[in-house]
Amino acid sequence: MAKSYLWIRRNLFGNLFDSFLSIFVLALIVWLATRFVGWALHDAHWRGIIESRRLLLVGLYPPEDIWRTWVMLGILGIAIGSMMFPEARRFPISIFLIASAGAILILAPPGFDRWGGLLLSLMLAVMVSVASLPLGVLLAFGRSSRNPSLRACCAGYIEVMRSVPLILVVYWIWITVPLFLPDGSVSSLVRGMIGYTIFNAAYVAEFVRSGIQAVPRGQAEAAKSLGMSKWTVSTEIVLPQAIRFVQPALVGNVLDVFNGATLVFIIGLTDFLRAGQMILADPASSGAVTEVYVFMFAVYFLIGSAITFGARRMEARLQRSTR
Repeated sequence: MAKSYLWIRRNLFGNLFDSFLSIFVLALIVWLATRFVGWALHDAHWRGIIESRRLLLVGLYPPEDIWRTWVMLGILGIAIGSMMFPEARRFPISIFLIASAGAILILAPPGFDRWGGLLLSLMLAVMVSVASLPLGVLLAFGRSSRNPSLRACCAGYIEVMRSVPLILVVYWIWITVPLFLPDGSVSSLVRGMIGYTIFNAAYVAEFVRSGIQAVPRGQAEAAKSLGMSKWTVSTEIVLPQAIRFVQPALVGNVLDVFNGATLVFIIGLTDFLRAGQMILADPASSGAVTEVYVFMFAVYFLIGSAITFGARRMEARLQRSTR
C-alpha cells in the first residue's frame, strides 16, 4: 500500500501541473465510463449479437463438433497455466508449440474450411506463429552464414517479404498453389496460412538474428575449441540463448499475426471481423452497427492485452535473470 501511494504521489501528483492534469484525465475517464455503461445497459441492442454468437465465435463449424473447441481452449489454457510454474518457464515456446499442435489436431477432423469467426482468427494466428518459427530460425542462420550464396539468398528473401504488403503475398499464394497442384484440393485456409507463414517468417528471422548477435561470440568459439561440430554449436549453444533473448519479441509477434488475420477475407474466409460484417448485412441487425463494432473491439482488446501482458512479463523476468 505504501509503495502504491508513493508511486501515485510521485507520478500523478508530483507538482501542480501534474496534479491538475491527473484530476482532469481521471474525471474525463469517469465521465466516459459512466456514459458508456449507461448506454450498454439501457440503450444498446445486443440481441443481434446474442442470436449470431455462433457465427461470431466459430463460423460454420459443425454444431455436433463444438465440443472440440472447448477441448482446444482447455489445452491452450493448461499450457498457459503451466507457464506459472518455475520449471515450465524455461521452455515457454516449446510448451506453446506442443499445445498448438494438439489444438490443431483436435479441431481438424470437420475440415479447415468449416472454421470461421473468432475460432478462425485465433487458430490462424496459432498455426502461422508455430510454422513461422522453424522457417525463421533457418533464415536467420542462413543470413548469418559465412557462405556468400546462402547469405545472399536468405537476405534477399527477407528483404523482399519485408518490402511487400501481407495482402499481396496471401493473395499470390492463394492463386498460385492450385497451378502447381492442379489435381489436388488444398483448402483456402491452408493456402492462406502458407502465404501468411512465408510473409511472417521474414520478421521472425530478424528477431532470431538479433538474438544470435546478442550471444557472446566467445561462447561459440569455446565450444568449437572443445571439438563440438558447427551444427552442435548452433543448435545447443547459440540457438537456445538466442531464443531466450527474443522470447518477448516473439510473443509480441503473435499479436501482430492475430491482428493481421483479418486480411484473409480477400480469399473468402470468414474471420471474426468478417463475421461481424455479415451480421450487419442482415436487415434484422443492420441497425446495430455500434453494438457489433463495440463487441469486436472489446474482444480484440482483451486478447491483445493478454498477449501484451505475457510479453511484458517475459521481458521483466529476462531482465531480472540477466542482472
